[in-house]
Amino acid sequence: MPQMAPIGWLSLFIMFSITFMLFNIMNYYSFLPTSPKSSESSKISTTSLNWKW
Repeated sequence: MPQMAPIGWLSLFIMFSITFMLFNIMNYYSFLPTSPKSSESSKISTTSLNWKW
């Protein structure tokens, strides 16, 4: 194993990096967050504006 050429280690590192980045990108874009409903968001915004000082 130590006799391996540096280009072999470089190609292994590049392959690992590409695989790692593709795995992370696929996991990031596979998650679709659910957006809150407009009625709930408007209700929250109106109640938060009423300060009782």
